[in-house]
Amino acid sequence: MPRTYQLAMIGGDGTGPEVAREAQKVLDAAALRFDFKLDWETLDWGGDRYLRTGEILPDSAAALLEKKDAILLGAIGHPDVKPGILEKGILLRLRFELQQYINLRPVKLYPGVWTPIKDKGPEHIDFVVVRENNEGLYTGSGGFLKKGTPEEVAIQTAIQSRAGADRCLKFAFELTRARDRTKTLTLVGKTNVLTYEFDLWERAFHEMGEREFPDIKRDYNHVDACCMWFVKNPEWYDVIVTNNMFGDIITDLGAMIQGGMGIAAGGNLNPEGVSMYEPIGGSAPKYTGQNVINPMAAICAGGMLLEHSLREAAAAAAVDRAVKKLTSERMKSQAAGKMGMGTTEVGDAVAQFVADGI
Repeated sequence: MPRTYQLAMIGGDGTGPEVAREAQKVLDAAALRFDFKLDWETLDWGGDRYLRTGEILPDSAAALLEKKDAILLGAIGHPDVKPGILEKGILLRLRFELQQYINLRPVKLYPGVWTPIKDKGPEHIDFVVVRENNEGLYTGSGGFLKKGTPEEVAIQTAIQSRAGADRCLKFAFELTRARDRTKTLTLVGKTNVLTYEFDLWERAFHEMGEREFPDIKRDYNHVDACCMWFVKNPEWYDVIVTNNMFGDIITDLGAMIQGGMGIAAGGNLNPEGVSMYEPIGGSAPKYTGQNVINPMAAICAGGMLLEHSLREAAAAAAVDRAVKKLTSERMKSQAAGKMGMGTTEVGDAVAQFVADGI
């Protein structure tokens, strides 16, 4: 009997359903070739549902998703819904309720993909950012004093626990060992200003490294220095670990040096539970229904799903090879409307490469 996996697909808003369909197409091709089965459940959570019913997520959402092996997400963000409502009500809520405490962002330049960094190629840009995903400023801790008056004060508090740092660091150390490249893990922080939060991070980092991972070299960057080195010397990095806010910022810079949002994928991981994979770009509503949006990021997110949740390493590698072949031989650009191919054509081509064993 073939292995069977239960997957949820949340297309979401704008072009989200379009790119998610292409990723599903590629995953189905991989399942057929590598003899396993994918049972999909499509969920209509997003802006249209919210505008129609007033409900962002059903109360049963987390319980339903906990029964799945993984989740594929298109994009969240609707032009007729005030910013923050869907993002907090869907993305942050699921990350917290499903304990998806790792945000994993590969920063990988594929062959044939343009990078704005002069004289850098795929051999220079291939690292991973491990971002703590459940704590920090994103807990929403804080409030207002005298709101709406000239004396108004806003307070936003970063919450970082030792347990939260430890579990993130453990994942990062293990990933560094598994990648087996330079075996260097870089902690990115701001120890000279955020003296409490990063005192905790730094102590936890070195204590765990000395105790459990003596084979892994440990390095440290201030976050502003890290941004400079991303642009000047991206080849210095293997795996980076950082807090929620800094991870959110530097991964967007990472997306640009790997060729743009069109090919930047990410995962929200619970290594002991259910994880959610997505393209990191927005819903791009202005391109909805035009068959011009780039689905590569969603396809790469599907590859991450195969690797990290389903543990189908051969299938994940096949998707990666297919992506490389298409970027190097047929795609003119990663920008929407400039690919030289339509959205569905890109998905068809990658799926065919996977099926053919390219």
